[in-house]
Amino acid sequence: MTESHPKDAEFLAKLQDYYANWKSIPAYSSLCEILGIASKSYVKAILDRLCKVGLLERTPDGIWIPTRQFFARPLAESTVQAGMPVSVTATQASDYFIIDELLIDTPSLTTMITVKGDSMIDAAIHDGDIAVVEKRNCANVGDIVVAIVDDDFTLKTLGKENGKFILRPANANYPVIYPKGSLEIFGVLVGLIRKYRR
Repeated sequence: MTESHPKDAEFLAKLQDYYANWKSIPAYSSLCEILGIASKSYVKAILDRLCKVGLLERTPDGIWIPTRQFFARPLAESTVQAGMPVSVTATQASDYFIIDELLIDTPSLTTMITVKGDSMIDAAIHDGDIAVVEKRNCANVGDIVVAIVDDDFTLKTLGKENGKFILRPANANYPVIYPKGSLEIFGVLVGLIRKYRR
């Protein structure tokens, strides 16, 4: 039976960083250098241990590849205050989750769209954000939707006035959209991705 090793978390972190850059698990000789180990057989033992706990697997032709669990990220036990500071204890990871599983219920119906402009800024949706959108042609009043209105795509909050659907911006500098012709719902916003540093 393969036993875990105290440094496996460190080895995994190095592998994850390498994979983020190169989208592959390198050969044993390269892994020796990456992991700081002289022995190829010891590298294989590390990969076998990571395989046993479900982080790696091998293709039929023997190539190491990551599993979905390889991409799981730690979720801190503590929450972070966005109001007044409070004292906290040392943050520890209490759980792991895969970002896809948090944001996406139906992969085949989900698309990601880059936001352009600031018409939804008061809903904390910024220019350059990635909108995670579940494609469907119906939505509820109050949903933030990607809509096709008069042949143009837009991201707005779905509203209703006098029995007719309208699209509300979240920025007072933009007008409410009253469709002159058709209004078609392309999808509903289910999540948002923002990267602060590149």
